[in-house]
Amino acid sequence: MKLGRKATTEHLVVYMSSGNESDKPRFGFVVGKTVGNAVERNLVKRRARSLAQANLASFDGAQNIVIRTLPGTAQTSWQELSEEFSSALSRLKAAKA
Repeated sequence: MKLGRKATTEHLVVYMSSGNESDKPRFGFVVGKTVGNAVERNLVKRRARSLAQANLASFDGAQNIVIRTLPGTAQTSWQELSEEFSSALSRLKAAKA
């Protein structure tokens, strides 16, 4: 994303920009082949979607959020991944203010 902000953790890079045409947040997921084989990539995509769904209430209005996963994400526990995502979101919101 050319415009917006990003926050990086050990296994995730979260990009956020404002200003899509709808009044709801939009999500994008990037899971490259460096994450693992097809089974591992699909697992990571499902986890990323679940993270976005669980944190949907914390987004206000028209925002674009892209979650890019890094190598090693498939071996990360759900708890650690959730904490990293929350940490990235809090840093992005603090930078916005």
